[in-house]
Amino acid sequence: MNLEYFIANKISSKASDVFSRPVIKISYVSIALGLALMIISVAIVIGFKSSISNKIIGFAAHMQIEGFSNNESIIEKPLQKDDEFLIQLRKRKDVRHMQFTALKAGVLKTEEQIQGVLLKGVDMNYDTTFLHGSLVDGHLPQISDEGITNEVIISSSLAKKMNLKTGDPVRVWFIGEDDKNARGRKFVISGVYNTSIEEFDNAYIIGDIRHVQKLNNWTENQVGKVELMVNDFRDVDQVARSIYKQIPYNLTVLTVKDRYPQIFNWLDLLDMNVIVILTLLILVAGITMISTLLIIIIERTNMVGVLKALGMRNKSVRKIFLYKASYIIIRGMLWGNVIGLLFYYVQEKFRLIKLNPENYYVNYVPVELNLNNIFLLNAGTFIICFLMLIIPSYYITRIQPLKALRFE
Repeated sequence: MNLEYFIANKISSKASDVFSRPVIKISYVSIALGLALMIISVAIVIGFKSSISNKIIGFAAHMQIEGFSNNESIIEKPLQKDDEFLIQLRKRKDVRHMQFTALKAGVLKTEEQIQGVLLKGVDMNYDTTFLHGSLVDGHLPQISDEGITNEVIISSSLAKKMNLKTGDPVRVWFIGEDDKNARGRKFVISGVYNTSIEEFDNAYIIGDIRHVQKLNNWTENQVGKVELMVNDFRDVDQVARSIYKQIPYNLTVLTVKDRYPQIFNWLDLLDMNVIVILTLLILVAGITMISTLLIIIIERTNMVGVLKALGMRNKSVRKIFLYKASYIIIRGMLWGNVIGLLFYYVQEKFRLIKLNPENYYVNYVPVELNLNNIFLLNAGTFIICFLMLIIPSYYITRIQPLKALRFE
């Protein structure tokens, strides 16, 4: 039998009416709330980063290959779909998908409103997973090799501003680099999408890439950009540097982080906020446990004196109180997990806490967790709190049996 554990369990008896009981309850609450808030904080930050990153990546891919002049002008310089470097890129194991797009600036005009827009042309090979998930009405343009389609999708913000809806015809006017007169194209709105990201919703309409090719007097083999998706987004910068060495001198590679640095820099700042929050919560819980342990030791000074008088070593006596402190920590952590995971489930299921999408790019607080996050938070909380108790437990070595037995 583990004698230290047996004695510690007796100290923890609920039948004992001692002064430390309210202090222990405060420790339970401190540990539980601390861990619950840590779980909630991590879930929200991971959810934010994942939700917003997926939106940006879904619309702009992991990286784009384009001409250098595209950084200075919306007018794109065409790339050839059958260039040798693209054939080599398709063989790379770290690139899982390649698609072609083209942009054309224009003016969306109705009888009452006028709005500058960007027509993003896509082909049949375009990954429409994100667009499907962002649709709020209608369907995506039916792009096939049977013929060019006049269907486009617009954002809900543009539709509201221009008083348009699914099924309405619209006319967009374009001016090419060498054109003297505007060239109009009549489209039909097949659907309405919403990403809650102003950079996309206020500017883009999406349709058949062949419209852009005709407006620019390109051949069917010419495109504006090559968009690439890698196997692991964490390797996107490394893959981009490697690809840059493969492409011709007049082209460049821009990752989604390079194209939208303000958004990704903001997301990176959230990591620092979480670190500060976790540090403060663990410190509060640890300091509360130190106070609790010292109160329990002082209250049990007589017991310590008796155990020492019977020959028990300081190390064993310290183990008794560390066992009791561990019990308090684990019980508090149990309730902390219940509270934190309950919040995660309710928010994930019902999305009760709403946000302004104009400021946060999402209309509710996104949450995301996995077993590794939960395990690391629990393990880290227990280990740090336990280590913080080792030094104050040495107070036991200062208790002398003769004085302790006289202690009241």
